[in-house]
Amino acid sequence: MGETDLQKFFSSSEQQTEALAEKLAKTLQGNEVIAMFGGLGAGKTAFTRGLARGLGIMDGVSSPTFALVHEYEGKYMLYHFDMYRIDTWDDLDTAGYFDCLGTDGYVLCEWAENIYGALPDDALIITITKRGEQQRHFSICTKKEYDEYDSGD
Repeated sequence: MGETDLQKFFSSSEQQTEALAEKLAKTLQGNEVIAMFGGLGAGKTAFTRGLARGLGIMDGVSSPTFALVHEYEGKYMLYHFDMYRIDTWDDLDTAGYFDCLGTDGYVLCEWAENIYGALPDDALIITITKRGEQQRHFSICTKKEYDEYDSGD
């Protein structure tokens, strides 16, 4: 993968993280799968709040930790999954993940590293790395590009 394929961004606050996600939302067309990688407290839910706002969704966004999925209505639906406790394909099916793929809506998955094999090749991978109390580093690419980068091609 060439260096220009991987986009990198930095944030120094929760507000900057939300603004970055809101800006990214303006570039989406609908029908995208957004896969977020990052540890506990990385800022995945803050990113999701900004993305939702950028998609015209004004409902309060919260982590779907216990519900597994929250649905938000805007111009298109946003299906916000928490894949932390997902272990099997049956779990994915029960959560409704496969039903949401291919719709006009957006599928956003926190803890997407847990379902990597179920992500489409064109899924947008957002890796969030904590660099301090408030600082975050974001790397954004497609799953196909991520695979090429990871394999050293």
